[in-house]
Amino acid sequence: MPKHSAVRYEKNDHVARITLDRPEVLNAMNLSMHAELAEIWDDFEGDDDMRVAVLTGAGERAFSVGQDLKELAGRDRAGTAAPATFGSRGKPGWPRLTERFDLAKPVVAAVRGYALGGGFELALACDIVIACEDASFALPEAKLGLMAGAGGVFRLTRQLPWKTAMGHLLTGRPMDARRAYELGLVNEVASADGFEACVEGWVADLVRCAPLSVRAMKEAATKSATMPLEQAFATRYPWEERRMHSRDAVEGPAAFAEKRAPRWEAR
Repeated sequence: MPKHSAVRYEKNDHVARITLDRPEVLNAMNLSMHAELAEIWDDFEGDDDMRVAVLTGAGERAFSVGQDLKELAGRDRAGTAAPATFGSRGKPGWPRLTERFDLAKPVVAAVRGYALGGGFELALACDIVIACEDASFALPEAKLGLMAGAGGVFRLTRQLPWKTAMGHLLTGRPMDARRAYELGLVNEVASADGFEACVEGWVADLVRCAPLSVRAMKEAATKSATMPLEQAFATRYPWEERRMHSRDAVEGPAAFAEKRAPRWEAR
């Protein structure tokens, strides 16, 4: 892959580590970062050896504060910024993570500091969120004349009670890590000293699981979320069809019976 300037991308031991790398602007996302991220997500999705992605921000102050508003203001002044609404189609980086609805591999968000606007929307699009105790989440778009168009207005109302979600959407009020955990937006909150170990514990648990089972479960849970239960049972799920006919589906029970660690092949 080409070298990236706004994102760090490392792959090792079945884990892709993706770091938003503009700490001098609290990892604000400019158009260049979005374009780089699209290449990275394509590579992660297409690399059969990669089972889990960890998304984080460089430095200790922010996961990401969302869209680079200085860049946006500059494009507004130059007359090069088209009116923006929901989604990223036609823009650099499409489809962004927030619209990769068929990405079956799990993505873990490791959040330190601010996760605001598009940064919060990235976390909402991840499957597991680990927050440092200093994390702060908010969608401040209403204060800026903007729209939480990368899925925040849709995902927050699905992941929180309605009144709670509306309160945060309509006012831009932040929530701290403990409140996010209480509301179910965060899987675990860790101290600054224990944050990396906490993230690595979740990653290790994911890597230990059968990769096809993980993908099939994510696919089935995601696609059936708004279905009636009877329809959910009757729907076809491509990753589940791959899992059910895989060698791994035989390897798991065999390893259990033989009291040994399973050897997953993802096939």
